[in-house]
Amino acid sequence: MARGVIRYWAAAKDAAGVAEEPFEAATLAELVTRITGGRDELARVVLRSSFLVDGEPVGRRAHDAVVLADGATVEVLPPFAGG
Repeated sequence: MARGVIRYWAAAKDAAGVAEEPFEAATLAELVTRITGGRDELARVVLRSSFLVDGEPVGRRAHDAVVLADGATVEVLPPFAGG
C-alpha cells in the first residue's frame, strides 16, 4: 500500500475542508473510496473531477488500474469555469 498526499483544488478543496491530506491506498479507485466515505459533498465533486498522479493526467483510465507509488501526489481537479 502506497503512502502519499492528495491535493484538492477549487470546489474539491471546499468540499474536503482542507487543501491536502495524507493517504494510504494501492490504487486510485481505493483512494477515491477512502476519501469520499462519509463525505457526501466531496463524493459529488469527485465524481465530476479529473485527476493527476505525479503530474500526469489519469484521463479515461480505469481508476482501479492506476497503481499509486509510495510518495505519490494525487491532485483532484474539478471542472473549472471559463476554461
